[in-house]
Amino acid sequence: MRTPDLAVIGAGSAGFSAAIRASELGASVALIGYGTIGGTCVNIGCVPSKTLIRATETLHGAHAASRFAGIEASARITNWASVIAQKDELVGALRQAKYRDLLPAYEEIEYIEGRARLTRDGIDIDGDLIQPGKIVIATGAAPRTPAIAGLEKVGWLTSTTALELRELPASMMVIGGGVIGCELGQMFARAGVHVTILCRSRLLPTEEAEISDALASYLRAEGIDVRCALTYERIAANNDGAVLTVRNADGMREEIAAERVLIATGRTPNSAGLGLAEVGIRTNVGGGIDVDAQMQTSRAGTYAAGDVTGRDLFVYMAAYGAKVAVENALSGSGRTYDARAMPQVTFTDPQVATVGLTQEAATARGFDVQTVRLELHDVPRALAARDTRGFFKLVADRATGKLLGAHILAPEAGDSIQAAVLAIKHGLTVTDLADTIFPYLTMVEGLKLAAVGFNKDLGKLSCCAG
Repeated sequence: MRTPDLAVIGAGSAGFSAAIRASELGASVALIGYGTIGGTCVNIGCVPSKTLIRATETLHGAHAASRFAGIEASARITNWASVIAQKDELVGALRQAKYRDLLPAYEEIEYIEGRARLTRDGIDIDGDLIQPGKIVIATGAAPRTPAIAGLEKVGWLTSTTALELRELPASMMVIGGGVIGCELGQMFARAGVHVTILCRSRLLPTEEAEISDALASYLRAEGIDVRCALTYERIAANNDGAVLTVRNADGMREEIAAERVLIATGRTPNSAGLGLAEVGIRTNVGGGIDVDAQMQTSRAGTYAAGDVTGRDLFVYMAAYGAKVAVENALSGSGRTYDARAMPQVTFTDPQVATVGLTQEAATARGFDVQTVRLELHDVPRALAARDTRGFFKLVADRATGKLLGAHILAPEAGDSIQAAVLAIKHGLTVTDLADTIFPYLTMVEGLKLAAVGFNKDLGKLSCCAG
């Protein structure tokens, strides 16, 4: 019978992070995988979606080239199946290089393929029992299915199957206005699909309302029909695809039709079938495994990390949480999970990148909030690129000047947010940011300019004159 120091259930990003960190600490590890090795990010999430987003950005870039005088360009899809095949090739190469090929480099890690279930005596893997010293659960999450009457009779797409389409439909309704809905909705629209994005509240509901409103306007400018504040009543298949019946904010009933339906209403933790209740591990109403600040579950010696906890569904947070869990499990380090300086990026165009508190959240926590919003037409980089869609918004504590949150809607926002991440992590003030040297004609310079705006009129400054 195997008795490793640590068993890790799940062979995705969190699982590998946990196993590798444990091996670095000198522990013997049983890494238990079920299904395709590598988990969500490399196989069906970040990697495939972002490569297709980049592919369709080239189409939009050609169409938008006329914003520069004297330039005209055109681009078209000649073979969407080839685009998908190239994406699949990249996914396969990264899965091999970053997961399968890593295993031989760690002698302490034994990879076991099979379905795991916790028992009072250990972990049952398809009938074989192992008895590890400690356990980390990192089984990830799967697309959530909303409760819409009739949906079970409609052949809908998930974020996984949508990225496998070899032929593009003429039209698509995207149910869900979160990160996945916005990213994939714009991607398919740029590929020539007539897209309607539908949501119960607003786009990106956890972001600043200003960002949601502006992003919706930019998507509509590209021909995407964005419909918010809807109540879904029922959906039915027809000869041309499907028809969704909704009620709008005025209470009026409407019917929305499309050839294909993409469900993008979030993700559900993969916690079912693990035997959690039988061994005393609590889950929340959404199915996420409850963990404390050290990532330990309600059962001593068993930890959980990544999407299965139902929080902070980002690959880098999964890897980070797994390391915290392992260090506490094996060495009792007392390290705590800290997401206060967690960056978030939505890969629409323009991108949305945020860190820290929104204005509303900061006010709710009792801060005397001061904000500055800098429009992109005040950022030299945006002027040179002739693309002034978006803005920078900084949220600060009036009493101390400390930066509490940064919210960017801009091209290259994902690359610009990291300076604000470091500022929040290290407790810097907006004055610290304003006094920091930033390179001219970069998008990240907008952070400095916004910080300067807390104390100066930006309209009275020359270039680089902070």
